[in-house]
Amino acid sequence: MTVTHAQSSAPTPKPLGSLSVSPLCLGGNVFGWTADEAESFAVLDAYVAGGGNFIDTADVYSAWVPGNKGGESETVIGNWMAARGNRDEVVIATKVGAHPDHKGLSAATIKTAVDLSLSRLRTDYIDLYYTHYDDESVEVGEFLTALDELVRAGKVREIAASNISAQRLQESLDFSDREGVARYVALQPHYNLVSRDTYEGELADVAARNGIAAVPYYALASGFLTGKYRPGGSVDSARSGKAAGHLETDRGRRVLQALDTVAAAHGAEVSTVALAWLAAQPTVAAPIASARTLAQLPALLAVTELALTDVEVALLTAASA
Repeated sequence: MTVTHAQSSAPTPKPLGSLSVSPLCLGGNVFGWTADEAESFAVLDAYVAGGGNFIDTADVYSAWVPGNKGGESETVIGNWMAARGNRDEVVIATKVGAHPDHKGLSAATIKTAVDLSLSRLRTDYIDLYYTHYDDESVEVGEFLTALDELVRAGKVREIAASNISAQRLQESLDFSDREGVARYVALQPHYNLVSRDTYEGELADVAARNGIAAVPYYALASGFLTGKYRPGGSVDSARSGKAAGHLETDRGRRVLQALDTVAAAHGAEVSTVALAWLAAQPTVAAPIASARTLAQLPALLAVTELALTDVEVALLTAASA
Protein backbone atom coordinates (compact mmCIF):
# COMPACT_ATOMS: atom_id res chain seq x y z
CA MET A 1 0.00 0.00 0.00
CA THR A 2 1.29 3.44 -0.89
CA VAL A 3 1.09 6.04 1.84
CA THR A 4 0.78 9.65 0.73
CA HIS A 5 1.42 12.66 2.91
CA ALA A 6 -0.80 15.64 2.37
CA GLN A 7 0.73 19.04 1.81
CA SER A 8 -0.68 21.53 4.27
CA SER A 9 -1.59 24.91 2.88
CA ALA A 10 0.17 28.11 3.85
CA PRO A 11 -1.52 30.02 6.67
CA THR A 12 -4.55 32.04 5.65
CA PRO A 13 -6.20 34.87 7.57
CA LYS A 14 -8.51 33.73 10.37
CA PRO A 15 -11.31 35.62 12.03
CA LEU A 16 -11.13 36.79 15.61
CA GLY A 17 -14.78 37.51 16.15
CA SER A 18 -15.56 40.39 13.79
CA LEU A 19 -11.87 41.00 13.09
CA SER A 20 -9.86 39.59 10.18
CA VAL A 21 -6.17 39.34 10.98
CA SER A 22 -3.05 38.48 9.02
CA PRO A 23 -1.28 35.16 9.76
CA LEU A 24 1.61 36.89 11.57
CA CYS A 25 0.98 39.25 14.47
CA LEU A 26 3.73 41.82 14.93
CA GLY A 27 4.79 42.08 18.56
CA GLY A 28 5.16 45.64 19.81
CA ASN A 29 7.03 44.90 23.03
CA VAL A 30 10.32 46.15 21.52
CA PHE A 31 8.91 49.56 20.50
CA GLY A 32 10.26 52.15 22.91
CA TRP A 33 12.56 49.54 24.46
CA THR A 34 15.20 48.01 22.16
CA ALA A 35 13.84 49.85 19.10
CA ASP A 36 13.58 53.63 19.19
CA GLU A 37 10.75 55.48 17.45
CA ALA A 38 12.52 55.79 14.09
CA GLU A 39 13.43 52.08 14.04
CA SER A 40 9.92 51.17 15.17
CA PHE A 41 8.33 53.24 12.39
CA ALA A 42 10.55 51.51 9.81
CA VAL A 43 9.58 48.05 11.08
CA LEU A 44 5.88 48.95 11.19
CA ASP A 45 6.00 50.39 7.67
CA ALA A 46 7.71 47.28 6.31
CA TYR A 47 5.31 44.94 8.13
CA VAL A 48 2.27 46.64 6.62
CA ALA A 49 3.94 46.81 3.19
CA GLY A 50 4.49 43.05 3.49
CA GLY A 51 0.77 42.43 3.95
CA GLY A 52 0.53 42.49 7.75
CA ASN A 53 -2.29 44.21 9.61
CA PHE A 54 -2.21 42.79 13.19
CA ILE A 55 -0.12 44.63 15.83
CA ASP A 56 0.13 43.57 19.47
CA THR A 57 1.06 45.78 22.42
CA ALA A 58 0.16 46.33 26.08
CA ASP A 59 -0.15 49.27 28.45
CA VAL A 60 2.73 47.89 30.55
CA TYR A 61 5.27 47.85 27.65
CA SER A 62 7.98 48.74 28.61
CA ALA A 63 7.74 49.64 32.29
CA TRP A 64 10.58 47.24 33.15
CA VAL A 65 13.16 49.49 31.46
CA PRO A 66 14.88 51.99 33.78
CA GLY A 67 13.45 55.43 33.07
CA ASN A 68 10.28 54.08 31.44
CA LYS A 69 6.89 54.04 33.14
CA GLY A 70 4.79 51.91 30.80
CA GLY A 71 2.86 52.98 27.73
CA GLU A 72 5.95 53.60 25.61
CA SER A 73 5.00 51.01 23.00
CA GLU A 74 1.42 52.27 22.72
CA THR A 75 2.75 55.81 22.30
CA VAL A 76 5.07 54.79 19.45
CA ILE A 77 2.26 52.92 17.68
CA GLY A 78 -0.12 55.83 18.18
CA ASN A 79 2.38 58.29 16.76
CA TRP A 80 2.97 55.98 13.79
CA MET A 81 -0.74 55.61 13.00
CA ALA A 82 -1.21 59.37 13.28
CA ALA A 83 1.74 60.01 10.96
CA ARG A 84 0.57 57.46 8.39
CA GLY A 85 -3.17 58.11 8.66
CA ASN A 86 -3.81 54.37 8.54
CA ARG A 87 -5.80 53.64 11.70
CA ASP A 88 -8.64 51.89 9.88
CA GLU A 89 -6.22 49.63 7.97
CA VAL A 90 -4.64 47.94 11.00
CA VAL A 91 -5.90 45.74 13.83
CA ILE A 92 -4.52 46.99 17.15
CA ALA A 93 -4.44 44.70 20.16
CA THR A 94 -3.49 45.98 23.61
CA LYS A 95 -3.87 44.75 27.16
CA VAL A 96 -5.02 45.81 30.61
CA GLY A 97 -4.07 44.68 34.09
CA ALA A 98 -0.27 44.72 34.34
CA HIS A 99 0.63 48.42 34.21
CA PRO A 100 2.38 49.40 37.49
CA ASP A 101 -0.22 52.10 38.16
CA HIS A 102 -3.22 50.07 36.98
CA LYS A 103 -2.81 46.49 38.16
CA GLY A 104 -5.58 43.94 38.28
CA LEU A 105 -8.98 43.63 36.66
CA SER A 106 -11.37 45.55 38.85
CA ALA A 107 -14.03 47.43 36.90
CA ALA A 108 -12.56 50.75 38.03
CA THR A 109 -9.05 49.80 36.91
CA ILE A 110 -10.28 48.69 33.48
CA LYS A 111 -12.30 51.88 32.94
CA THR A 112 -9.34 54.09 33.86
CA ALA A 113 -6.71 52.10 31.96
CA VAL A 114 -8.63 51.88 28.68
CA ASP A 115 -8.90 55.66 28.39
CA LEU A 116 -5.17 56.03 28.98
CA SER A 117 -4.43 53.41 26.31
CA LEU A 118 -6.77 55.14 23.86
CA SER A 119 -5.00 58.43 24.52
CA ARG A 120 -1.52 56.98 23.95
CA LEU A 121 -2.69 55.14 20.84
CA ARG A 122 -4.29 58.37 19.58
CA THR A 123 -7.45 56.55 18.59
CA ASP A 124 -11.04 56.27 19.80
CA TYR A 125 -11.25 52.47 19.62
CA ILE A 126 -9.14 49.39 20.33
CA ASP A 127 -9.73 46.44 18.05
CA LEU A 128 -8.78 43.65 20.48
CA TYR A 129 -8.52 44.29 24.23
CA TYR A 130 -6.88 41.59 26.36
CA THR A 131 -7.05 40.97 30.06
CA HIS A 132 -3.26 40.67 30.38
CA TYR A 133 -3.16 38.44 33.47
CA ASP A 134 -6.11 36.87 35.20
CA ASP A 135 -6.95 38.48 38.53
CA GLU A 136 -8.52 35.77 40.66
CA SER A 137 -9.40 38.31 43.37
CA VAL A 138 -12.07 39.62 40.98
CA GLU A 139 -15.14 37.66 39.95
CA VAL A 140 -15.28 37.04 36.19
CA GLY A 141 -18.64 38.78 36.11
CA GLU A 142 -17.12 42.06 37.29
CA PHE A 143 -14.44 42.39 34.64
CA LEU A 144 -16.53 40.92 31.85
CA THR A 145 -19.35 43.35 32.58
CA ALA A 146 -16.84 46.22 32.57
CA LEU A 147 -15.40 45.02 29.25
CA ASP A 148 -18.91 44.65 27.83
CA GLU A 149 -19.59 48.29 28.68
CA LEU A 150 -16.47 49.28 26.71
CA VAL A 151 -17.70 47.30 23.71
CA ARG A 152 -21.14 48.87 23.94
CA ALA A 153 -19.55 52.32 24.18
CA GLY A 154 -17.51 51.68 21.02
CA LYS A 155 -14.16 51.93 22.80
CA VAL A 156 -13.36 48.25 22.18
CA ARG A 157 -14.39 45.99 19.29
CA GLU A 158 -13.53 42.53 20.63
CA ILE A 159 -12.12 41.14 23.89
CA ALA A 160 -9.56 38.44 24.60
CA ALA A 161 -7.67 36.79 27.46
CA SER A 162 -4.02 36.12 28.20
CA ASN A 163 -2.33 34.19 31.02
CA ILE A 164 -5.49 32.53 32.30
CA SER A 165 -6.20 29.01 33.53
CA ALA A 166 -8.44 26.62 31.64
CA GLN A 167 -10.95 26.70 34.51
CA ARG A 168 -11.19 30.49 34.63
CA LEU A 169 -11.36 30.74 30.85
CA GLN A 170 -14.30 28.32 30.77
CA GLU A 171 -15.95 30.15 33.67
CA SER A 172 -15.58 33.44 31.77
CA LEU A 173 -17.07 32.01 28.58
CA ASP A 174 -19.97 30.47 30.49
CA PHE A 175 -20.71 33.81 32.16
CA SER A 176 -20.70 35.65 28.83
CA ASP A 177 -23.00 33.08 27.24
CA ARG A 178 -25.36 33.07 30.21
CA GLU A 179 -25.54 36.84 30.68
CA GLY A 180 -25.29 37.94 27.07
CA VAL A 181 -22.24 40.13 27.58
CA ALA A 182 -19.10 40.45 25.46
CA ARG A 183 -17.32 37.10 25.02
CA TYR A 184 -13.63 36.36 24.63
CA VAL A 185 -12.82 35.65 20.97
CA ALA A 186 -9.10 34.95 21.40
CA LEU A 187 -6.55 33.64 23.85
CA GLN A 188 -2.91 34.67 24.03
CA PRO A 189 -0.97 31.76 25.54
CA HIS A 190 2.76 31.21 26.01
CA TYR A 191 3.34 28.59 23.30
CA ASN A 192 6.22 27.52 21.08
CA LEU A 193 8.29 24.48 20.13
CA VAL A 194 10.18 24.47 23.44
CA SER A 195 7.17 25.39 25.59
CA ARG A 196 4.21 23.25 24.68
CA ASP A 197 2.72 22.36 28.05
CA THR A 198 1.99 26.05 28.64
CA TYR A 199 -0.88 25.68 26.16
CA GLU A 200 -1.44 22.11 24.99
CA GLY A 201 -3.80 20.03 27.08
CA GLU A 202 -6.69 21.43 29.08
CA LEU A 203 -6.27 25.08 28.03
CA ALA A 204 -6.10 24.24 24.33
CA ASP A 205 -9.07 21.93 24.77
CA VAL A 206 -11.17 24.75 26.23
CA ALA A 207 -10.15 27.00 23.34
CA ALA A 208 -11.01 24.38 20.72
CA ARG A 209 -14.31 23.44 22.34
CA ASN A 210 -15.45 27.06 22.51
CA GLY A 211 -14.17 28.30 19.15
CA ILE A 212 -11.47 30.50 20.68
CA ALA A 213 -8.51 31.42 18.46
CA ALA A 214 -5.00 31.26 19.91
CA VAL A 215 -2.49 34.05 19.31
CA PRO A 216 0.69 32.64 20.92
CA TYR A 217 3.30 34.87 22.51
CA TYR A 218 6.98 33.96 22.92
CA ALA A 219 6.48 32.26 19.55
CA LEU A 220 10.25 32.28 19.00
CA ALA A 221 11.18 31.59 22.64
CA SER A 222 12.83 34.98 23.20
CA GLY A 223 14.89 34.45 20.03
CA PHE A 224 16.07 30.88 20.62
CA LEU A 225 13.95 29.57 17.75
CA THR A 226 15.59 31.95 15.28
CA GLY A 227 18.54 29.56 15.24
CA LYS A 228 21.06 32.27 16.12
CA TYR A 229 21.86 30.65 19.46
CA ARG A 230 24.38 27.85 18.97
CA PRO A 231 26.82 26.02 21.27
CA GLY A 232 29.95 28.11 21.81
CA GLY A 233 28.41 31.25 20.32
CA SER A 234 27.20 34.49 21.87
CA VAL A 235 24.41 36.85 20.88
CA ASP A 236 24.08 40.55 21.71
CA SER A 237 20.46 40.75 22.81
CA ALA A 238 18.51 42.00 25.81
CA ARG A 239 16.90 38.55 25.99
CA SER A 240 19.98 36.41 25.30
CA GLY A 241 20.22 34.86 28.76
CA LYS A 242 16.72 33.41 28.65
CA ALA A 243 17.06 32.21 25.05
CA ALA A 244 20.50 30.65 25.46
CA GLY A 245 19.23 28.54 28.35
CA HIS A 246 17.40 26.29 25.89
CA LEU A 247 20.77 25.15 24.53
CA GLU A 248 21.35 23.41 27.85
CA THR A 249 18.38 21.09 27.35
CA ASP A 250 18.12 17.94 25.24
CA ARG A 251 14.83 19.16 23.84
CA GLY A 252 16.31 22.50 22.81
CA ARG A 253 19.10 20.79 20.88
CA ARG A 254 16.68 18.30 19.26
CA VAL A 255 14.39 21.11 18.18
CA LEU A 256 17.27 23.06 16.63
CA GLN A 257 18.36 20.00 14.66
CA ALA A 258 14.84 19.37 13.36
CA LEU A 259 14.40 23.04 12.48
CA ASP A 260 17.69 22.98 10.56
CA THR A 261 16.53 19.92 8.60
CA VAL A 262 13.18 21.42 7.61
CA ALA A 263 14.66 24.86 6.90
CA ALA A 264 17.25 23.33 4.57
CA ALA A 265 14.54 21.45 2.67
CA HIS A 266 12.69 24.71 1.98
CA GLY A 267 15.61 27.10 1.71
CA ALA A 268 13.94 28.93 4.57
CA GLU A 269 15.08 30.64 7.75
CA VAL A 270 14.87 28.66 11.00
CA SER A 271 12.55 31.26 12.53
CA THR A 272 10.15 30.96 9.58
CA VAL A 273 9.89 27.21 10.13
CA ALA A 274 9.32 27.63 13.88
CA LEU A 275 6.46 30.04 13.20
CA ALA A 276 5.05 27.77 10.48
CA TRP A 277 4.88 24.88 12.96
CA LEU A 278 2.87 27.08 15.33
CA ALA A 279 0.62 28.30 12.53
CA ALA A 280 -0.13 24.66 11.63
CA GLN A 281 -1.43 23.85 15.12
CA PRO A 282 -5.16 23.54 15.78
CA THR A 283 -6.78 26.76 17.04
CA VAL A 284 -3.74 28.96 16.26
CA ALA A 285 -4.76 32.04 14.26
CA ALA A 286 -1.52 34.01 14.24
CA PRO A 287 1.71 33.62 16.20
CA ILE A 288 3.20 36.82 17.62
CA ALA A 289 6.81 37.71 16.79
CA SER A 290 8.67 40.98 17.19
CA ALA A 291 11.36 42.54 15.03
CA ARG A 292 13.80 45.00 16.57
CA THR A 293 15.32 45.83 13.16
CA LEU A 294 14.22 45.76 9.54
CA ALA A 295 16.67 42.92 8.89
CA GLN A 296 14.75 40.63 11.26
CA LEU A 297 11.36 41.14 9.61
CA PRO A 298 11.50 39.21 6.28
CA ALA A 299 11.97 35.84 8.00
CA LEU A 300 8.89 36.52 10.10
CA LEU A 301 6.68 37.63 7.21
CA ALA A 302 7.78 34.57 5.22
CA VAL A 303 5.55 32.38 7.41
CA THR A 304 2.61 33.47 5.26
CA GLU A 305 4.20 31.71 2.27
CA LEU A 306 5.67 28.60 3.89
CA ALA A 307 3.61 25.40 3.81
CA LEU A 308 5.04 22.55 5.85
CA THR A 309 4.19 18.98 4.93
CA ASP A 310 2.45 16.77 7.45
CA VAL A 311 5.71 14.82 7.77
CA GLU A 312 7.63 18.00 8.60
CA VAL A 313 5.07 19.07 11.18
CA ALA A 314 5.29 15.59 12.74
CA LEU A 315 9.11 15.72 12.77
CA LEU A 316 9.11 19.02 14.65
CA THR A 317 6.39 17.83 17.00
CA ALA A 318 8.35 14.69 17.86
CA ALA A 319 11.59 16.63 18.40
CA SER A 320 9.86 19.00 20.80
CA ALA A 321 8.14 16.31 22.85
